[in-house]
Amino acid sequence: MTEAPYGKLVRLLQHADRIGSVFSLLSWDEQVNLPTASSARRAAQSATLAELHHRAAVDPGIGDALAELEAASGELDEASRRQVMLARRDYDRARRLPAEFVAAKAALDSEAFHAWCGARKDSDFAAFAPYLRRQVNMAREEATLMGFGDRVYDYLLDKHDPGLTADYVTKVFGELRASVVPFVERILGAGVISRKAEMKGFAVAEQESFLREVVGRLGFDFTRGRIDVAVHPFCSGDGADTRLTTRFSGDDPLSSLYGAIHEAGHGMYEQGLPREWLGTPLGSAVGMAVHESQSRLWENQVGRGRAFWTFFEGAYRARFGDRLADWSSADLMLAVNSVAREPIRVEADEVTYNLHVILRFEIERRLFDGGLEVAELPAAWNDLSRRLLGLIPEDDAHGVLQDVHWSGGAFGYFPSYTLGNMMAAQLWFAALKAMPDLEEDFARGEFGRLLGWLRAEVHAHGRRFDTRALVRKVTGEDLSPVHLMRYLEERYAPLYLPATR
Repeated sequence: MTEAPYGKLVRLLQHADRIGSVFSLLSWDEQVNLPTASSARRAAQSATLAELHHRAAVDPGIGDALAELEAASGELDEASRRQVMLARRDYDRARRLPAEFVAAKAALDSEAFHAWCGARKDSDFAAFAPYLRRQVNMAREEATLMGFGDRVYDYLLDKHDPGLTADYVTKVFGELRASVVPFVERILGAGVISRKAEMKGFAVAEQESFLREVVGRLGFDFTRGRIDVAVHPFCSGDGADTRLTTRFSGDDPLSSLYGAIHEAGHGMYEQGLPREWLGTPLGSAVGMAVHESQSRLWENQVGRGRAFWTFFEGAYRARFGDRLADWSSADLMLAVNSVAREPIRVEADEVTYNLHVILRFEIERRLFDGGLEVAELPAAWNDLSRRLLGLIPEDDAHGVLQDVHWSGGAFGYFPSYTLGNMMAAQLWFAALKAMPDLEEDFARGEFGRLLGWLRAEVHAHGRRFDTRALVRKVTGEDLSPVHLMRYLEERYAPLYLPATR
């Protein structure tokens, strides 16, 4: 029997995706379990798997099926037409990349990751610079292969969030910066000091036990996922096998907790995507801004809220009561929402966090469009950190080397964090409008209504809508920093500004 073209397309897409999922597991293992002396072997393995995945993604059979379906597009329903359109975009882009390029990129990602780990540990930018320079050159080459040779950074943004451009990001970041900078100064100038720095000697085993309890109650499905430890927290895999990581410090217990909640937000999004379309565009995430909206909403709007701690404070004190004996609930809330000048992005509070992202956006834009050289990055970073964050990092490990992303050539990714923050706030207010008593659920330890709303409004669509279209569909408005500023004012002004208490 002759295979129908749509069935053939889905079969071949899912075949390529399964190979890609094995590649993803190999990358997860590299950051979680790989013996330190095995990095060269892993680079070679990664190159081989990347080549196999690329071969499956450019299978001529996909092109044949797409051509047949496009010729008969009038006979397809709306979802199938969207599937075909997205598959065509992915297929055409994959075909532009030579197999040799794909294999070389995968090998470089592996080599550069291990170089970054060592350089960060030793605060030695010069040791990482050659790998970073190669990643920049490969990014330029990839953009040229895709037809973006004169707009490299637009391509890098579009790669993570289809349709976004440097001009658009510059516009919305400019609007946000104009509002958030004076708000940061108001909060920091209030003279309110939290007791977060006193959180010392929190047993790692108890931290892990607590965060597992939290993540499970929020809705992460441990039968399809797990949490491990990595140098830099991340989420990988898909809805069928979702891998989370966090990192622990006995003297910074909130870091592991909020790292885990953040990554669980990513994981719950993956687990909520249409399972019947796993391995196809309709079963995939929109882009990284939407992904970050899910992680940041759970981490911040939910996890740093008073209702969340109304339920979880008792369990937290049961584990760490000796460390919190003289702390009031207000002390704990202020520590959870502590605001301070912090050099490390992943440890930064919500109020200053977006300035970290704007810093990276400015650096990347200059790196690709403004003549900034790799060797000049530490100085440029420190200068912009001084101007935006009001501090100069003590060394490169706390500055230009702090993030893992550049080791994998993930340029254009950082803006997704702030775009995700904007979207998270906008979704949060839409959820509260639909469910005004939602936070009463949280105070009882019930989070299913919010997860169900996100499943229906965001997760279930897969890639049917691009980022801005999805925001408009769910909230009725275009993506805007106005809602993020409203959220920050409502959350932090009562804690820090006496006139609003």
